[in-house]
Amino acid sequence: MVNRLLNFYRKTFWSPLRYAHYLGVNIGDECVIGTKYFGSEPYLITIGNHVQITKDVRFFTHGGGWVFRKKYPLMDTFGKISIGNNVYIGSCALILPGVKIGDNVVIGAGTVVTKSVTQNSIVAGNPAKVVGDVRNLKDKMVQLNLQSKGMDYESKKKFLLSLSEEKFIQK
Repeated sequence: MVNRLLNFYRKTFWSPLRYAHYLGVNIGDECVIGTKYFGSEPYLITIGNHVQITKDVRFFTHGGGWVFRKKYPLMDTFGKISIGNNVYIGSCALILPGVKIGDNVVIGAGTVVTKSVTQNSIVAGNPAKVVGDVRNLKDKMVQLNLQSKGMDYESKKKFLLSLSEEKFIQK
C-alpha cells in the first residue's frame, strides 16, 4: 500500500523528466520531457541528446502476447526503443516496441510509429509515413521565423495579433 501511494505521489507531483529518470529511462543531455507514459519496461527506452518529447506521448516496449497465453502461458515479447539526437516527438504520438528513431527527426502529433525512422526524416500519420525532410523544413521555417521566443505572454499576444496573415504558417 505504501509503495502504491509513493508511486502515485511520484507520478502526480514529480516533473516528467525526474519521473522518467526514476523509472530507469536512459536520457541524454538537454532533453525536454513532457510525458510520464513510459510503459511497463521503461528501462528498455534510450533517449539521445537534445530531444523534446511533448505531452501524452506513449511508449510501448512489449508485444501482444496475451492472445497466445492459453497455449503458451508464459508468453512475453519485448522491443527496445531507441531515440537519436536532436529529435522532436509531437503530442500524443505512440512509439511501438523495437522502434529506432534516427538523429534529426520530427514526429508529428498523433503519429503511430510502428517501424524505425531514418535520420533527417519527418514522419506523420497512422501508421507513420515519411512526409518530408528536416533540411527542407528548416528552409521553410527560417522564412517564417518571428523571433518571439522568450517573450512574455502579453507581449507575444500583442506582437502576434499585430502581424499580417502572410507571416503565419499557411496550409
